[in-house]
Amino acid sequence: MDKTTQSTPGVSAGRGAAQPDYAAIKARQQAAWASGDFAIIGVTLQIVGETLAEAADIRAGETVIDVAAGNGNASLAAAHRLARVTSTDYVPALLEKGRARAAAEELDIAFQVADAENLPYADGSFDVALSTFGVMFAPDHRRSAGELLRVVRAGGRIGLASWTPDSFVGQLFKLVGKAVPPPAGVMSSLLWGTEAYLGELFGEASADIRTARRSFTFRYASAAHWLQVFRDYYGPVNKAFAALDSAGQAALEQDILALLKRTNTDGSASMVVPSDYLEAVIVKRSA
Repeated sequence: MDKTTQSTPGVSAGRGAAQPDYAAIKARQQAAWASGDFAIIGVTLQIVGETLAEAADIRAGETVIDVAAGNGNASLAAAHRLARVTSTDYVPALLEKGRARAAAEELDIAFQVADAENLPYADGSFDVALSTFGVMFAPDHRRSAGELLRVVRAGGRIGLASWTPDSFVGQLFKLVGKAVPPPAGVMSSLLWGTEAYLGELFGEASADIRTARRSFTFRYASAAHWLQVFRDYYGPVNKAFAALDSAGQAALEQDILALLKRTNTDGSASMVVPSDYLEAVIVKRSA
């Protein structure tokens, strides 16, 4: 889903700013993702991986790379469709969670530690690249987009699921970014959830970009339950609270609970909060 101290403030953040220290930013991001236990939350997002695999028309025998795979939602979805899958992430603990899931389902998936901005594969190695709420958080957007294009063959596809700026998750990121400001100069990850920005990143190298606005629904026992789970297990939120003093923690908690109250569609019975994301399938030019 994301990273912190964080590349997820308002959408306009970062344009025209000084060149950030990407190495230092990624080191902090890795620490954030390694904290908590993202897999507890990640497994709830499996439906997004399945939907994206359908949109990208994954076929038996195709070679597929899942970039910034987390605990492997898109990896498993592609393997369910009999593709030959390589699951990558720069946090080894997340890949181990994906490996355990693959073993439980008896799926043959290769797992490799890899940075989305520097993938260790030759040009044109894969028929398809997928990423669900993953590559969008790499701090150097143009480099990570370039790597996706590089490792996919001519005529191949790139399938992405990215939270939109106006979604529940987008609003959450803005609250966290307000409480714990992101590094100077880093472009907002929420830009990946807009058609115009994907056009900037992929347009010249693509034969076609197809997008659809979809929604994932967070379902928890209550707003307090959601906050407890994300504060304990979701690295970026965990790290944000840890960076604040008691007054700051209380203020962020109240802001998040207010957001959950506004967006909960189930009244007081439980917590049902939809969050829009942009699904995109990019076809790489053949020549």
